[in-house]
Amino acid sequence: MPIYWGLARTGALLEFDLRRDAPDELSRQLVEGDLDIGPITLVEYLRHSDELLLIPDPAVAADGPVLSVNLVTRGPLADLPAEPRVSLASFSRTGVLLGRMLLEERYGRRPEYRVTAPDLDTALVDADAAVLIGDEALHAFHEHGHGSPRGLHVLDLAAEWKDWTGLPMVFAVWAVRRDYAQAHPGLVKDVHLAFRDSVRLSREEIDAVVASAARWEPFAPAALAEYFDRLQFGLSERHLAGLREFASRAARYTEVKDLSPEGPEFFDSDR
Repeated sequence: MPIYWGLARTGALLEFDLRRDAPDELSRQLVEGDLDIGPITLVEYLRHSDELLLIPDPAVAADGPVLSVNLVTRGPLADLPAEPRVSLASFSRTGVLLGRMLLEERYGRRPEYRVTAPDLDTALVDADAAVLIGDEALHAFHEHGHGSPRGLHVLDLAAEWKDWTGLPMVFAVWAVRRDYAQAHPGLVKDVHLAFRDSVRLSREEIDAVVASAARWEPFAPAALAEYFDRLQFGLSERHLAGLREFASRAARYTEVKDLSPEGPEFFDSDR
C-alpha cells in the first residue's frame, strides 16, 4: 500500500499496465519476460541478476524488526530440539531461506523441513516450529509476540538477521529486464521516478494510507501504522551491504550468484 498509494494520486497509474499477483508469480513473470519492470524476491533476483538491472527504489527492507517475517516455535527457542520439525508456511523464497540460514548457522539446528499452507494452525500440526511471512506472520506477532497462552514464541527474523550481521535485511527489490532497459531507457526512468514519488507521497500522507488500508485489512490502524513505519522502501549503502551479505551466505544454500564487491548493477536514471 505505501508503495502504490501515490501512483493514483499523481496520475501515473494511467500510464502503466499494472499487474497484481502473488510475489512468486510476479518474480516468475519478470524472469520469463512477461513483465518488463517489477518487484522480485531477492533470492530470484540473485538467481537471474545477469538478465536484470536493479531500480534504486522502491525496495522492501527492514533495519531491525519487520513484524511480518517470523519463526514461531513451541516454547522458547533454546528448547528447540537438535533436529526440529519445521514447517515452511510461506511462498516467500527469501523469507524461507533467511529462516533456514538462521536455524542452521546461527542456532546450530539440523531441521527437517516440510512445506505447508500459510496458516499457523496447519503449520504447527506435528511440527516444532514454522516460518511465517506476511499477514499470517503479522497475526502471529500480535497474538503471540508478547506472550501466548498456547506457549508459542515469535522470533522476528529481520531483527535476528540484524543482530547476527549488524545489517538491514532486504526482502525484495524492483528490477527491469536488461533488454527492455536498453530499448526504452526513457520509459524506465519515468517508471522509476513515478514509484519514487509515490513512496514519498505515501510517507507524507501516511495517516491517510493507514486509514485506507485499515478499511480492507483485518488489522487495527495502530498495528498498520507500526508495520508501515518498520518497512523501508529504498536501498541505501547499508541496505546494499546487507544485500551483499545475504547473497554471500545464500550462495552456500542454493543456486544464486554471489555479488561482486561493487554489485549489484543498477539502471542509471541520471542518464
